[in-house]
Amino acid sequence: MLDHRPAASPSAAAQSAVDILGERPSVSIVVGDLSSRGAGRWNGAVRPFLLAQALQSGGYPVEIVGFSAEDGAGANLHSESGSAPAASQALPIANILIHVVPLATPAPGPRALDKFFRHLSGDIVYAYKLKPSSFGLALLHRRVARSRPRRPLILDIDDWELSWHGGDDYRYRPNPRQLARDLLKSEGALRHPDHPLYLRWIERLVANADLITTHNDFLQQRFGGVKIPNGKDTELFNPDRYDAEASRAAYGLSGYRVLMFPGAPRPYKGVEDILTALDRLNEPDLKLVIVGGSPYDDYDRTLRDRWPQHIIHLGKRPYGEMPKVIAAAHVVVVPQRQTPAAQAQFPLKLTDGMAMAKPILATRVGDIPAILNGCGYLAEADAPAQLAAQITAIFADYDQALELGRQARDRTLTHYSMAAMGAGLHQAIQQNILSTVHWRSQVPECFHQS
Repeated sequence: MLDHRPAASPSAAAQSAVDILGERPSVSIVVGDLSSRGAGRWNGAVRPFLLAQALQSGGYPVEIVGFSAEDGAGANLHSESGSAPAASQALPIANILIHVVPLATPAPGPRALDKFFRHLSGDIVYAYKLKPSSFGLALLHRRVARSRPRRPLILDIDDWELSWHGGDDYRYRPNPRQLARDLLKSEGALRHPDHPLYLRWIERLVANADLITTHNDFLQQRFGGVKIPNGKDTELFNPDRYDAEASRAAYGLSGYRVLMFPGAPRPYKGVEDILTALDRLNEPDLKLVIVGGSPYDDYDRTLRDRWPQHIIHLGKRPYGEMPKVIAAAHVVVVPQRQTPAAQAQFPLKLTDGMAMAKPILATRVGDIPAILNGCGYLAEADAPAQLAAQITAIFADYDQALELGRQARDRTLTHYSMAAMGAGLHQAIQQNILSTVHWRSQVPECFHQS
């Protein structure tokens, strides 16, 4: 367990800086992977873009700086007009400035690093993910950027990265020949900056961050810091703007009772448990509608091949269309399994459904019970029989299920809106960054009067 630092109380000097000058420090968010397999998926609906929007809502000027190894770097990132950026072009997504630096190799070379560092213009550097390709580069930038005062460094941890490689049990024990291949071959494993060995090493460096933010209890208990749950655009995800029957008709779902999974299926997400529950119920009008697909493998196709009678696959949809898609659901399902990877996540599909006032069926994994706080239906993880029983209970009294959905919407407005996320971030920065810098010597440049 690392870096459990209590939040400091805001100093009068730091607070008065904002009150008197009416300005906020600018923030550069560092993202190691802006490709369609990384943060570039879902067209800006993942954590770094939520952080950027939340900071903007608090008056902080924000830019995002990252890499992409895809042809036409950042091609999956689109502006509101739908145009795609050229390599390293500054692009507004919801008025967020994005700099995408192209990569020719897994690790950035000197030219790419120079371009990357030149884009980091913020008074605060905010590294997204505990990885060498983001936090590691932010630490390197701190060492090489000697020409300006030391800038505060924030680290956001939204996953336990090592959980994908065995967690605390991971060991790298190559024989000499394997070590040579991993180090010397052009595609050698150790030439990738985010190899699990390096992920283990960088966990030891979290104390170098001036502030750690995360989004759930599991990660906070492991790494410390301040919990900032993901916010939802509750104006976009507003059930009053959509008609459920019209949405079902638009997507060919009329006549079905729709259990919706809005996301990319992965084994730890428990989709197989829902499908096994549908096997038990054997009611042909119950359908699992999967919206999206895995960018990593053919797991979603494997599911369709095994359960063709239960699955309707809508494929990936633009983020702006997702409220209309979710409006078609009778129930949104979040059947996470009890794994470290699932415990370390904040499932965005959960607050998608809550914001749209949908009945939620989820499992008791991680923060899910606390997020719902009684405004949904819960089953134990890895328990298809319990999921089947809850599906039956939901449709036995669907009016009550809809009432719980309305309560979930109210809870989202209070605790999981972009405004709530922005307020939490602002408080964390005030208490842990601006109150701890030495006034007039290390305070961000934007606070110095001319």
